[in-house]
Amino acid sequence: MRFLITLSYDGSNYMGYQNQPGLHTVQEQIEYALTKINNGKRTTFTSSGRTDKGVHAKMQCGHADLDINITEYKLKRAMNSNLPSDIHVINTQIVSDSFHARYNVVEKTYEYYINTGEYNPLQRNYVFQYNYHLNVEKMQEGIKYLLGKHDFRSFVTENKDKENCIRTISTATVERINDDIIKFTFTGNGFLRYQIRNMVGILIRVGEEKEPPLYVKEFLNRKDRSLGGKTAPSEGLYLTDIKYNK
Repeated sequence: MRFLITLSYDGSNYMGYQNQPGLHTVQEQIEYALTKINNGKRTTFTSSGRTDKGVHAKMQCGHADLDINITEYKLKRAMNSNLPSDIHVINTQIVSDSFHARYNVVEKTYEYYINTGEYNPLQRNYVFQYNYHLNVEKMQEGIKYLLGKHDFRSFVTENKDKENCIRTISTATVERINDDIIKFTFTGNGFLRYQIRNMVGILIRVGEEKEPPLYVKEFLNRKDRSLGGKTAPSEGLYLTDIKYNK
């Protein structure tokens, strides 16, 4: 049976989501639990996509094929019993064998958090400790240029010459949620590696008033990452929602 598994994780202690030889990863922990439940048969967990070192997931999804007869409820309980405390299965659902956790994705949502107030050591792994003032109104003007269908090559660090970098962003907002914390929200049909963090990096420059809001459009249209731009740190980034065409 094929199961769609929805989970959350704290990425602080992992070298990213994807399996890497000799490194501690989220996928490694999930597949260890699944293999144990599946009577020791090596079991692959195919996720909606990977997250990088230090990135968190309020909602990540993936599918796995199990040979055993087990209910959705019992699989959830068994997985949580075999996973470390920083990974938690929220839901399991039996799906058709044709369902694919990556290729059936319709849209994803990410959030990014910045602390512009006093440095907070308790939040250092969960909110980017920028700790300086940012002009939210300027960033709100600039972020609008990221909406719609574009070639986001300017925000892609790797494979800029080979990969199809055209994506559609349907939601792009930035708001101050309290005196100190700023939240960015991006929803789209897919995102490239480092794209969110690179977009936030450009918007921070606008918030610092080092560049005007129009600079976001100009940078986007360059289609060349080598011309500059900083990458925002990973700890402020969260994968928060995934919608599927089932």
